[in-house]
Amino acid sequence: MTAALERSIDAESLLAETLRYARTRAYTGWDYADGMSSRLLQAVPVDNQWLNLVVQEGIKRAPINLRRLFLVEQRQSFKGSALFALANHNASLLGREEVDYDAEATRLADWLVDNRREGYHGFCGGHAHALQDLGSRRVPSEGDVVSTTYGVRALLALSAFDPDYATLAESAAEFLTRDLNYTETADGAYITYVAAEDATYHTLNAIALAASLFCDLYEYTGTVAYAEQATALLSFVVARQTPLGGWYYRDPPEASHLSMDGHHNGFIIECLVRYAEQVDATRFAPALDRSLQFYRDQLFERDGAPRWDEKRIFPRDIHAAAQGIIVFTRAGDLDFATRILEWTLKTLYAGDGRFYYRKERFYTKRIVLMRWAEAWMAYALSEYALAYREASVQPPEATDVR
Repeated sequence: MTAALERSIDAESLLAETLRYARTRAYTGWDYADGMSSRLLQAVPVDNQWLNLVVQEGIKRAPINLRRLFLVEQRQSFKGSALFALANHNASLLGREEVDYDAEATRLADWLVDNRREGYHGFCGGHAHALQDLGSRRVPSEGDVVSTTYGVRALLALSAFDPDYATLAESAAEFLTRDLNYTETADGAYITYVAAEDATYHTLNAIALAASLFCDLYEYTGTVAYAEQATALLSFVVARQTPLGGWYYRDPPEASHLSMDGHHNGFIIECLVRYAEQVDATRFAPALDRSLQFYRDQLFERDGAPRWDEKRIFPRDIHAAAQGIIVFTRAGDLDFATRILEWTLKTLYAGDGRFYYRKERFYTKRIVLMRWAEAWMAYALSEYALAYREASVQPPEATDVR
């Protein structure tokens, strides 16, 4: 029996509480960078990127929640809804009976179908709020690869309830290849994060997630072309792995506003794990081993506390913690996943299914964000609980008595 199985975290009940919190609020709430949805900002008669940035970043970085003061709209997130759909479905697989979890999951899947982004060649999703960057702006009508990946995963997981989910999910391949400019290179292939992304850099975790989407389609359909596209995309990403074992947010690194941060590296590593499970266990094994070692040693403390990146400890973010639970659970290290979950419950859990946003060096941001915190933790808890259940029912290893 592993050390994880000797501990007393009731992950299934925590999952039920987290889903109850979200369900009673119709999966609607505030989000990480939602300041552009301030009705006060929208009432300003001029549109100025610097004012937009001040409001967006000020609300995001404030030690207290200013969203109510700035009349920020609470919205339902596409990515968050996909994660909640997966978490509800996993709760059903666990046999939870507080509610009809699969009915909840299919209601969320129907919402994804109804709220897919229009004007593209295939199924896709996007952010719930406008995002202001330096010199550019992303609007909610845009489709992006990250939201789409989780939407596809949810629809495929629930396809037994409606085969049209799978048909729509498969059309996302056209979104990636045609709208996100799937481009083959000497060392693989890349896509853009959104259709209009600057072609002078590549967002590496987005490319890895595109590979994960193709892995999911390959597992569901058996179409070899999807496996080949996943391989090409991950080859491009693996070629940019640093000597430390991690990845910068963008390639080239000088185009990145982030270093080797926790949750984006977690995305890439999870995609490598899923590729090993779904396509080929050996092709990227050395890169996966190096990245897991880097992830554990450089992006987490020994007690499971997430670091911001390979250089900075703070802030310790709920999304980084949730992604760590997912990665180590899927990688088969349930002990370390348990360690992260224990730290999270001790440090960022508010009770009643609510998780706080961040632990700074001297204070905690006691803000509950529906997608960034609740959806990610619901999904992480559901994956952990399933793995814990499976591990707990495995027979003990036979003892050689010769």
